[in-house]
Amino acid sequence: MKTKITLHFYAKSTKANSNGLLPIYVRLTVDGKRLEFSTKKFVEKSKWSSELSKMKGTTEEARSINSYLDLMKSKVLDAQMELLHRNEALSIENFKNKLIGNEERQRMLVPIFQDHNNKIKELVGKEYAPGTLERYITSLKHTIEFMQWKYNISDIDITKVDHAFITDYEFWLRSVRNCANNTAVKYIKNFNKIIKICLANDWLDKNPFANYKSKVKEVERVYLSEEEVQSIIEKNFKTERLSLVRDIFLFSCFTGLAYIDVKNLTKSHISYGIDGEKWIFTHRQKTESASKIPILPVTQMIIDKYENHPQSNNQEKLLPILSNQKMNAYLKEIAAVCELEKELTFHIARHTFATTVTLTNGVPIESVSKMLGHKNLRTTQHYAKVLDRKVSDDMKILKDKFTVLNNRQLNKNVISS
Repeated sequence: MKTKITLHFYAKSTKANSNGLLPIYVRLTVDGKRLEFSTKKFVEKSKWSSELSKMKGTTEEARSINSYLDLMKSKVLDAQMELLHRNEALSIENFKNKLIGNEERQRMLVPIFQDHNNKIKELVGKEYAPGTLERYITSLKHTIEFMQWKYNISDIDITKVDHAFITDYEFWLRSVRNCANNTAVKYIKNFNKIIKICLANDWLDKNPFANYKSKVKEVERVYLSEEEVQSIIEKNFKTERLSLVRDIFLFSCFTGLAYIDVKNLTKSHISYGIDGEKWIFTHRQKTESASKIPILPVTQMIIDKYENHPQSNNQEKLLPILSNQKMNAYLKEIAAVCELEKELTFHIARHTFATTVTLTNGVPIESVSKMLGHKNLRTTQHYAKVLDRKVSDDMKILKDKFTVLNNRQLNKNVISS
């Protein structure tokens, strides 16, 4: 059904001002519903033509007022076209929003970004890690610095963010900030989340990321070999501090848990699994995905060792773990004492579990992915790519099989000849 729209201007005699001038009003009717509002223009009663809905004469005043009324007609038509373009209803309410100042206010990028960060802050410890908040705070800081560098402004209307803005932002990150490829891509990805919020709220008509492409380059993951893990196990440290850090690091090597997930473990996370043996049942803080990990003998030894540790009991934690900063600092000492050439960090333990402890020893990648709490098998496959030894072992089985088959064929040929 076609929407019926009529527009009418009239001089409202009941609203005459102190000088006796009548305000000119707009009456917009949409399917029988009326919207009336003042044009903020005034006219003498004798100079107004009710029949023509405009001021009489050709004076400068008449031309000025009538031009303004023509402009009002254009605004109504523009509002109608915009509503049609956005597939919005041609309702009196929508016309009101477009014509008399109740329309969407100008939305600036920085307040939207800051509001997002404030919400992340409120959910730290519940849905987000502190590091996530820190990354978004840095992302906002970089975004403001880029706008000052490129446009000499500290904020921008969100509707002005286009494809060029994004590509220039990426260029700034790589050149001025000297960010590596993956770092620059991650900052752009953080910015993209803000754009997605704007799109979801219909604050943007077009996605500025529509034709943007970026790719994270695969980074070789550092892990410890079996010999390197054994050297750490066998090393007798003279200080309790290094012994504690070594034990927690090994705990992660044989469970695959990240630092924050080890820190959050309590005794309640240990229960009996489907096989009747002890398992760790937890959720990764980073992705909230479940991790179910059978407890290996070395893991149980570490749990037993610190069962009655004062720090564990006071904080109701499974293990007396130090801060991530201290753990990584002391791990560098351990690497030096054990004469390891690799720069040891706590996260290397997770990589070691995925490679040396599990995949290398024939644990199926699907099982490893489940224990690591990966949502996508492709994430786990990154670890599988670096296992030259596993490739060698797998190919040796194939090589032996073909050797046997070839020998049989050779013997058959010799006998038949």
